[in-house]
Amino acid sequence: MESKFIAHINTRTGQKQTVREHSENTAELCREYAIPELKSFLFATGLYHDVGKYGSNFQRRILGENIRVEHSACGALAAKERYPFPMCLMMEYCIAGHHSGLPNGGFDNDTEDMSTLSGRMHRKFDDFSIYDEELSPPEIDFAEWTKFITCDCGNDVDRLIDKFTFLTRYVFSCLVDADTKDTAWFCGEKDLPVQLHADFQACLEKVNHQLASFPTQTELQKARAQLQNQAFQNAGQPADIYLLNMPTGSGKTLASVRLALEMVISGEKKRIIYIIPYNSIIDQTAEVFENLFGEDLEILRHQSTFSYEDAENLSEDYREAAKCATENWDAPFIITTTVQFFESIYSNKRGKLRKLHNMADSILIFDEAHLMPQDYLQPCLQSIAYITRYLHSKAIFLTATMPDFRRLVREYAFPDSRIVDLITDISEFPVFQKCRYSYLGELESFDILKKSSESLSSLIVVNKRATARKLFQECGGKKYHLSTYMTAFDRKRVLKEIRQELKKLEEDYPDLQEVPEDRRITIISTSLIEAGVDLDVYTVFRETAGLDNILQAGGRCNREGKRATADVFIFELSDQNRRIISDVKRSLTKGLLDKYPDISAPDCIREYYDRLFFMNRDKINQGAIHNQCSDIRSIPFKTYAEEFEIIDTKTVSLIVARDEKSRTLLEGLKFGKMRNARPLQNYSCTLYQRELDDLIRQHAADDYGTGIFCLTNPDYYDEELGVLFEAQDYYL
Repeated sequence: MESKFIAHINTRTGQKQTVREHSENTAELCREYAIPELKSFLFATGLYHDVGKYGSNFQRRILGENIRVEHSACGALAAKERYPFPMCLMMEYCIAGHHSGLPNGGFDNDTEDMSTLSGRMHRKFDDFSIYDEELSPPEIDFAEWTKFITCDCGNDVDRLIDKFTFLTRYVFSCLVDADTKDTAWFCGEKDLPVQLHADFQACLEKVNHQLASFPTQTELQKARAQLQNQAFQNAGQPADIYLLNMPTGSGKTLASVRLALEMVISGEKKRIIYIIPYNSIIDQTAEVFENLFGEDLEILRHQSTFSYEDAENLSEDYREAAKCATENWDAPFIITTTVQFFESIYSNKRGKLRKLHNMADSILIFDEAHLMPQDYLQPCLQSIAYITRYLHSKAIFLTATMPDFRRLVREYAFPDSRIVDLITDISEFPVFQKCRYSYLGELESFDILKKSSESLSSLIVVNKRATARKLFQECGGKKYHLSTYMTAFDRKRVLKEIRQELKKLEEDYPDLQEVPEDRRITIISTSLIEAGVDLDVYTVFRETAGLDNILQAGGRCNREGKRATADVFIFELSDQNRRIISDVKRSLTKGLLDKYPDISAPDCIREYYDRLFFMNRDKINQGAIHNQCSDIRSIPFKTYAEEFEIIDTKTVSLIVARDEKSRTLLEGLKFGKMRNARPLQNYSCTLYQRELDDLIRQHAADDYGTGIFCLTNPDYYDEELGVLFEAQDYYL
């Protein structure tokens, strides 16, 4: 007998989809997505997720009555009745939250007005019991399920909570993606776009051709080739996590992509996910890959500063496919940020968590892996360990300053993780030491600028944006300024100008002799320039900071090794008003400057990270979710997700019109005609809340009731300095 209970109505065709049809379709998709150990479990979760739609009130609503009906918790009640604890509990979290997000577990005495799982389970619902006549739930081997959930946990309750939490998020990801896809297939107003394309074998051939084309004449070129070959040979060892520790300039990016392509092809993995710490590096990395792979690979970029609506050079089919793929990462090659990656794993919302199940059967490349956030290092490492072990992926950690990740993973994730060092012979490392590190002590800004003016091209990196601005204003000659007070639009423009000017300087003065003062280049920046920004300057000056910051800044000095040696000078500024701030990384580095004649030496780097990570165990462990609950029934999914923020939330974004396109976008925002704010990200800069408040008081910023603040007075922005806090007419 045909079911009369309706789940969806296609508004375009009038066609009706029954609850049974939608439930069975969702269950099949869930089973298709699931890892082998959870296939029956996920089928059952998908089957039960919408049983509340069998209630008469929901049927009245879908046929047009304007009534509010909650249906999600009904499936949780059905699962609780059908399956034993704690199997049913994992289903309850996922089904109850499949629209609003994974809820906090709560406690037995929570009342029905509370939004916790426990509170919602106490509510009274319309009779939906007819579902039992239409749906056939599978039998699930409870002993096997329990064995999988508890393995690797021993008798440790904390480990069990963490693992149960991760797998619940994974199940939720499968469920909401299956639910969304089946609904879209039925209700879609147009055909779904085709998937993005990748020919991994052709890509591998192009990488190999590129690597083979590099000359191996000089000592550095030979060392680069030897290190890369060493990595390729060691990659044959089975592992969950591979550590690729290679110096700046040794070709880590190409080497890591070749390794990933070989692993995808030989291990029949589905995708490569390239994870980068900063938005500022993604453009550069994406351009390298796009130029190399061409039509053999359609890359999905998922970052806050990039919008496919904004990308005019892409075909409409590609843009539609990419926009769809950013929702669930169902794409062969993804470039994203550390923030997007980890906040997707630890979110509770369907829009973000929907990506998690597509991290399975993948190769994860973590560029600049040492920059994983220390406050959340335990959950970050633990999630990578879970994804590689239970979701059958592999990870590659990539950096020129490698912490002891073998020890870190085993202490904060799995004691028995399979970890392979791809570089075991570091005898070639000294060849890549292209600069000397010298500590100048405390200097005034005048002394720094005077010393930098003696160099043909210099980069001065400081810790504060106000310091960078002050130095730039005091500096003479050909100068450039970079900070997050500037929009991403202007930072990209300035970096392009810097590269062009450095290239022209080298062309005009190939022997770098007798360069006139007005052609000498000074770049003054905050730390945003350090990680992966491809610049090659003659001399670097770095204000005291963490050793990793200093070495990253040094990576911009004599980057191509064209000179026998060059200098990185470390300094402290004596003439700025600064509070004494307790900075562990800075204090550690100052101690190492006294101890080691060469702070770029492997022993120094090892000691720095050992002291940083293993002297701060309490701080690193405090980010674990097991610290917020003692029972799987009370996991605070919602609260933890809201607190899990890798980016400092004391900062806010301000949008600044910088061209005709951005002015049009802001007009749309002002008059309520803009639905998607992502295209504005390219025109955003970063302020502290108090700085934004100051602009609002001066009537220089407004959000037009949207919550997205924009600069309304152009006199408060300078294309070289960024946001001003007094109008330019009065700015001295």
